[in-house]
Amino acid sequence: MSPTHWSSSVEILHQQIEEVPRCRPAPVKAVPEANTDLECDAPFIYTKANADRVVMFKSLDPGMLVRMQVTFSPHRASPRPRLVIDFDCNLFPDLKTSCAVVTEVELHCVKNNTAHSTNDIREDRLIVRRGQSFLLTFHFSRRFSTTNDVLELTVETGPQASEAVGTKSVFKVPGERSTNSKKSWDAKIQETTPTSITLAITSPADASIGEYALSVKTDPCGTQGHSIGRFIVLFNPWCAEDWVYLPQQNEREEYIMNEQGLVYRGSSNCISALAWNFGQFEDDIVDICLKLLDVNPKCLRDAKEDYSARCNPMYVSRVVSAMINCNDDKGVLMGKWGNEAKDYIGGVPPTRWIGSVEILRRWFKYGCYPVKYGQCWVFAAVMCTVMRCLGIPCRVVTNFESAHDTDGSLTIDEFFSDYGVRPRESRDSVWNFHVWVEAWMKRPDLSRDAIYDGWQVLDPTPQELSEGVYCCGPAPVKAILEGHTDVKYDVPFVFAEVNADRVTWMVYADGSKRQMSSDTMSVGRGISTKSVGSDRRADITANYKYPEGTEKERGAFQTAVSRSKIIRYGQCRTPDPPIISMKIEELSKPINSKDIDLSLIVCSNHTDPCELLIHINAQAMHYTGVLASNIWNEEREVQLQPNNELKTLIQIPFSKYGQHMLGNHSIKVTAVGKDKQSSEAVYLAERNIVPASPPFKITTTGLPALYSDMVAEVVFKNPLPVALNDCSISLTGSGLLSRTVETSLASLGPGRQIRVQTPFKPYRVGPKKLVANFDCDLFRDIKTSCDVHIKHIPV
Repeated sequence: MSPTHWSSSVEILHQQIEEVPRCRPAPVKAVPEANTDLECDAPFIYTKANADRVVMFKSLDPGMLVRMQVTFSPHRASPRPRLVIDFDCNLFPDLKTSCAVVTEVELHCVKNNTAHSTNDIREDRLIVRRGQSFLLTFHFSRRFSTTNDVLELTVETGPQASEAVGTKSVFKVPGERSTNSKKSWDAKIQETTPTSITLAITSPADASIGEYALSVKTDPCGTQGHSIGRFIVLFNPWCAEDWVYLPQQNEREEYIMNEQGLVYRGSSNCISALAWNFGQFEDDIVDICLKLLDVNPKCLRDAKEDYSARCNPMYVSRVVSAMINCNDDKGVLMGKWGNEAKDYIGGVPPTRWIGSVEILRRWFKYGCYPVKYGQCWVFAAVMCTVMRCLGIPCRVVTNFESAHDTDGSLTIDEFFSDYGVRPRESRDSVWNFHVWVEAWMKRPDLSRDAIYDGWQVLDPTPQELSEGVYCCGPAPVKAILEGHTDVKYDVPFVFAEVNADRVTWMVYADGSKRQMSSDTMSVGRGISTKSVGSDRRADITANYKYPEGTEKERGAFQTAVSRSKIIRYGQCRTPDPPIISMKIEELSKPINSKDIDLSLIVCSNHTDPCELLIHINAQAMHYTGVLASNIWNEEREVQLQPNNELKTLIQIPFSKYGQHMLGNHSIKVTAVGKDKQSSEAVYLAERNIVPASPPFKITTTGLPALYSDMVAEVVFKNPLPVALNDCSISLTGSGLLSRTVETSLASLGPGRQIRVQTPFKPYRVGPKKLVANFDCDLFRDIKTSCDVHIKHIPV
């Protein structure tokens, strides 16, 4: 043969050695281009070498093309494989070329993830944010020419990925985009060497979030690319074109990057902060969050449509709101509102949880089976973790004196008798507090002028159905403020939570009722969230409603009534001011384990003396406003002089109330006064008491630096004259402890102290928080926390 024919030493050697092939080579086809009629002249002719393929055909007419497709399987690893092609004919003897095979792809995980603020999740896995470029370097088997060679990339997510619905995109280098793609990705050359090229790849700012497959094709005639890996795309609050864009960096640090936070509970006159470990950057949480999206009912019904809709933060947040509870799907948490510890047998009492990570891991580990149990602050905190992990700015919000208006009347009726709170006659109630989340996003579906952009209420606690599903929101906070109850989603329900009227009724022994008071101001008080960059409480009530009693506030209320299907059962009548008033005040801060001292103050505006019979009642209440049990009561007779004030001491012994606090949140103390000379004259005072927990401390020692040896010390002293049994301490903190650490003690004697030391090595830098929980038979789930700022080890 002509010397120019040879392209392989193997072929030359095979010509010298007669050898029977070990296997028959795969078929080789000569395929003409479209609109040609080229046919092969003879059967395929194979050489004896397994690696070589030969096809012959009679002629190639002017302007015609021939394409040869070869199916092969590499039989030996090689860092720089090379395919060589030889074309020979009468006019062009032995033309040679080779395909630029991709030999290696560098994902630059550390560099990309750091630039995309995802390096706290993982540094060994590519996780990027949409609308922002990331770098990939491709190495080839030979010199790569941007002019003559082809590099075609394909990204796709979900089953039946399609360019038409935006879950697939095909794009080439240099910069040629697919004309069929709804959402085109882009690649720009950043750097080249003779055998490599570095690309800056940018996804659209409205790309669907989730896990993507990436494949590459270098053969212009090939029909299928070579898979080179998978990566994750998240929402991007750093990108101005993304609907979740949050302009201020300090707010992004708080509402995306902060793994710890505070959840407010208690009552409007006694607000307490619960430290919570969100843990959105623990390395398995992102996969759990994507699994949560994959098992939602909409995805199970039509996965192709669901993956396409994941470009929309409104859609994703509504799905997450539904999936945090398990009422109508394979959601994360099962809700339960019990009276005693035995009501939570088979699960974890909601008060026990101190973070979201353990809850999400349990759900994932046991095949998406709901975790038992949650209540509103747990539902909200877990949703905050998922939203921050997916890239949607999110914060936990608490509304005190929160109305649950089930009939849409914007009125909550409360009933009392001589002996305090009566069981409810309807499902309406006023909760001591209720917790939801706010998520930041644009709302172009509602208005072109962006008036509803910004914070949106989302509530994962299963209360009422929304379009047939137990979820709530996103409801624009600006719509709630203005009373725009005709705006999607669920604005009337949230408006009632912060603005309903409250009517108090006295129920007599014969069953008759009398309206005691009408209150337009007490619902929706002290709406709270954690401040940006500190642990101070931010009161955001003004975001939800104008100052109570003002013309603007009443105007928004009337707008809400007129713009929705709210049914008002007449206007609330405001009774005449009473000639005798009563109120209850705390003499000292109530602490669980000590007697509670209160003062009942009775004021008379009467011109004559009067004699009152006062029924004083203490009742254990769920935070949802539901009566749990009666604690204590007594009757007193008092003589009131004209235009005078009388103070009387109320003391509730710990021996009376202690056992009732194990499954409940607060004590409602009521005083019902009756004029002995007039059966119609009835006066009422009430106060919610939330006893503070006994002292519980946590401290740390050691250098607060990355991977440095540190020790956390937790100390609790039994304040009671009796032993505490079945004691346990739990400790957690993302970036500090990879798993929750638990310690048990059978008994802690009177006045004795338990001290637990836990060694740990911080594995992420930045402000962190250790959160601890103490539980026993007489005190349920006492919390404490301490801040630790982890820095890089000094050089």
